[in-house]
Amino acid sequence: QVQLVESGGGLVQAGDSLRLSCAASGLSFSSRTMGWFRQAPGKEREFVARIKWSGGGTYYTDSVEGRFTISRDNAKSLVYLQMNSLKPEDTAVYYCAAQNPYRSDTGTYPTQYAYWGQGTQVAVSA
Repeated sequence: QVQLVESGGGLVQAGDSLRLSCAASGLSFSSRTMGWFRQAPGKEREFVARIKWSGGGTYYTDSVEGRFTISRDNAKSLVYLQMNSLKPEDTAVYYCAAQNPYRSDTGTYPTQYAYWGQGTQVAVSA
């Protein structure tokens, strides 16, 4: 049974930092691109960052480039999202997602992912 479990969310002030973690189980972690998405109230789920299974290449949406860092630990089946200089507009539920193995697509669309976590809330006050 595949499980993705996010943790690390919370309520912070603008300018603060948070690190989200996603623990994966029941799947071949090292062969999958992993992504982070977020969904704010009344809005569609949007891409935040992804890290490739091959070579660990990373890609970010423009609004978080330079502030967020995605990383992975294949030995522990963990993926992280370090979020610095948080802004109120970063407030959302953050979701971890896993692709099927060995995909070579952009990894920036929800439909490209096979498995999802339950989400963790991040709230940033002004």
